[in-house]
Amino acid sequence: MRKPIATGLFALAAAAGPALAATGPFFSLRNTDFVVTLAFLLFIVVLLHFKVPALLGGLLDKRAAGIRADLDEARALHEEARAVLASYERKHKEVAAQAERIVETARREANAAAEDAKADIKASIARRLAAAEDQIASAEAGAVRAVRDQAIAVAVGVAGDLVAAQTGPAEKARLIDASIAEVAAKLH
Repeated sequence: MRKPIATGLFALAAAAGPALAATGPFFSLRNTDFVVTLAFLLFIVVLLHFKVPALLGGLLDKRAAGIRADLDEARALHEEARAVLASYERKHKEVAAQAERIVETARREANAAAEDAKADIKASIARRLAAAEDQIASAEAGAVRAVRDQAIAVAVGVAGDLVAAQTGPAEKARLIDASIAEVAAKLH
């Protein structure tokens, strides 16, 4: 029933031409102000009949929900980025502390190695000094033995010359026989 009324109003509005503009009483189809008012009201009725305001409200609500979802996603991404940044900063601090500990450990180990090397060098020097002192003592003992042996040889030679000069041939023969007998007794 609304369609014939709407069609009739549309036909009346189309029939009213510019020649009839604003003439006569206000509630007349010859008055353009009244026709415009009727057309506007008809337009509002058509909009309400097809629920255009609800559709527009729904579209606007949908758009607002989309924007809200985008904002929520942006907030979530922002929080995630902050968490990742904090994690990287924490890891950076941990790595820096670990590097500092490694450097400190390396310093301590280097100092300990240097102290060990100093102790090893001191021990090596002490061993070499002891070996040199032993060699010197051995050389000294060898020299003393050589001098003593030479002194004994000279003393035996001088004693032999003295004995030979003081003993006669008979005494020499007796001493030789006594020596042979002594050697024979020791060998058997």
